[in-house]
Amino acid sequence: MIGWKPGDDVGALEPWPFDAAESQYRIVAGAPRAFGRLDAGGPGHPTRLGIWRCTAGAFECTEQGDELMTVLSGRGRVTELAGGRVHELAAGDSLFLRHGSRVRWEIDAALTKVFFAAKPGGY
Repeated sequence: MIGWKPGDDVGALEPWPFDAAESQYRIVAGAPRAFGRLDAGGPGHPTRLGIWRCTAGAFECTEQGDELMTVLSGRGRVTELAGGRVHELAAGDSLFLRHGSRVRWEIDAALTKVFFAAKPGGY
C-alpha cells in the first residue's frame, strides 16, 4: 500500500517540456514549466500512472487519453474549452478529463498531481 500525506516529498521529477505535437500546447500566460515521472506504463502501453508538477502560468493542451487526477498540492483551475466548464483545483481535489478534450490550465501556485490515464491504442 502506498501512503501520502500533505508535505511528503513525491520524489525526483524530470523536466517535461511542452513540446508533444499531439497535445498542441499553447502557452497563454507566464512561463509555466512542467516536471513529471511515470511510475507505470508509458510508450506503447494503454495506461500510465505518475506524478506531474507545473509552476505558475497558463497553457492550453489537448488531453491524450482519459485521465483521473488528484491534486496533492498547489492550486489553479482547468477550463474545458468546449462548453467553458471551469474546475477549481486545490489539494485533495480530483478531476476526470476525457481523451481529446481541449483544456486551459491556469496555475496560481505550483501544482502537483498524481494521475492515472488510459488510451486504448496506447501512448
